[in-house]
Amino acid sequence: MAEKKPLRQIARPFVADGPSGVSVRDRLKHLTPEDEKVLRLVGEHMGRLASADLVRRCRDGLEHSTDTWASRKRDLTAESSSRWAGSVTSETHDQWGLSRRAQHQHLVSLAAGIRTIRHRLSLPVGEKGSRGKPGGYRSKHEWFHKTRRLAILEDRYEHVRADREAGKVSVVRGGRRLLNQRHNLTAANRTEAQWRQEWEVSRWFMTADGESGKRHGNETIRVAPDGEVSIKLPAPLAELANSGNGRYVLAAKVSFPHRGAEWRDRIEANRAVAYRVHLNVTSGRWYLDASWTRKDLPIVPLDTLRAHGVIGVDMNADHLAAWLLDEHGNPVAAPRRFDYDLSGTATHRDAQLRHALTRLLYWAKQTGVQAVAIEDLDFTDSTSREKHGRKKRFRHLISGIPTGKLRARLLSMCAEAGIGVIAVDPAYTSRWGAEHWQKPLSTPRRPVTRHQAAGVAIGRRSLGHRIRRRTTPPPHHQSDGAGHRTAQARPGSRRSEEHRPRVPGPRTRSVGAARGRNAVDLNAQDRSGRSAEHTQLMLSL
Repeated sequence: MAEKKPLRQIARPFVADGPSGVSVRDRLKHLTPEDEKVLRLVGEHMGRLASADLVRRCRDGLEHSTDTWASRKRDLTAESSSRWAGSVTSETHDQWGLSRRAQHQHLVSLAAGIRTIRHRLSLPVGEKGSRGKPGGYRSKHEWFHKTRRLAILEDRYEHVRADREAGKVSVVRGGRRLLNQRHNLTAANRTEAQWRQEWEVSRWFMTADGESGKRHGNETIRVAPDGEVSIKLPAPLAELANSGNGRYVLAAKVSFPHRGAEWRDRIEANRAVAYRVHLNVTSGRWYLDASWTRKDLPIVPLDTLRAHGVIGVDMNADHLAAWLLDEHGNPVAAPRRFDYDLSGTATHRDAQLRHALTRLLYWAKQTGVQAVAIEDLDFTDSTSREKHGRKKRFRHLISGIPTGKLRARLLSMCAEAGIGVIAVDPAYTSRWGAEHWQKPLSTPRRPVTRHQAAGVAIGRRSLGHRIRRRTTPPPHHQSDGAGHRTAQARPGSRRSEEHRPRVPGPRTRSVGAARGRNAVDLNAQDRSGRSAEHTQLMLSL
């Protein structure tokens, strides 16, 4: 008999941290032609400075130090201002660091693909896999082509590793997507003029970091409580100012309908608020984004979130399967399914996720639970084409599950709704949920899916219960049939059972139901499970 694969260690559930920052947006309406001209000039000028600073930062590589940073900032200050220069250098460092992390993940992905190909090439052609590892390739033809691909991946890995050791990164101001569209404008459904306009706008820079203690929390882009927006112009554009101290006041006013009260409280207390002005090329509208950090958020203990039960949620490529569980781990009422369509543009996908999560949280509010349980998923290593071979549909299915976006969106929306998020280990939830819960919960009118059973497993794990159901208690006697009780026992119950209910009719041939002198008294009966107090009393006698 084949040896069973050992189960891996299951991590404990934990309360996921909420969002550390807030961002709101409002439209800049009723801008005059002069306002738009000034905004374009500021964006183009600061965009050129940001591009030049990024080039210098990439050239410094691993030799970057506080001295080189100060030198770059001094050069930028002469062409703008000290605060503009601080925002540019901060953005440059964030871009370089993000590219550095992406480079590391690329190396990890290449190494995983190389290991998989080497393993499969070492096996005989046609050999099946075992214990979760892939087998050999199906034919000699496929085996030969994989040897060529292995050489390509190894060469690519060496180039990326050499760049990383030298401190070189690949970063594109404006986005790699737009850069690649330039080579095939027909497929992108754009003309050269449209692409050029979007490319230039995406490379503008009009972001100002906040500063606590300064007037309204920002000296570069200042927004007053009445909605007046003023911008500190860079030194070469100071002659365009229409207000004192080289500032330009826009004709548009903002109010931030969403979180407006929270934003107004911050600026009236002179707390830091960062702003970003940007243009939507498609609609021709200007927008102002305000963002700030949140500190000292209240942390709700895990036991408090479990007190009123949870909703176990199983994420899938096209829907969320959810089931309400009480505090004892019992599935309550009927399961829910929240569908979404992740095809189309990024805006459409984000709207679909927000709509599905809004319905989920509305149902959570109705049920009175304080937490939603979800798997702590990360599929970055499971989408490799080398790991799953020809299973394109399966790879696309895994890639289509919005783990990162859904997790970030869920955390932010739950924080606003006052509902906690419990993250659990995803190991074996689908398998054990289908094994222990799918069939018992199914009815002729309502068959339970594998995903809904996984939601029950996720909820039980978040509550600290085992996924498997209670073992069936022994029958009362041989002659009568015993009911099948497999619901979750209460935490204070002895073993897996409570006192049997008093039912009418004889329970044995000699004594009627609940009529014996020792009925419902474990201490008076000769059986295991008696209380410790009674045992000590008997021993003392």
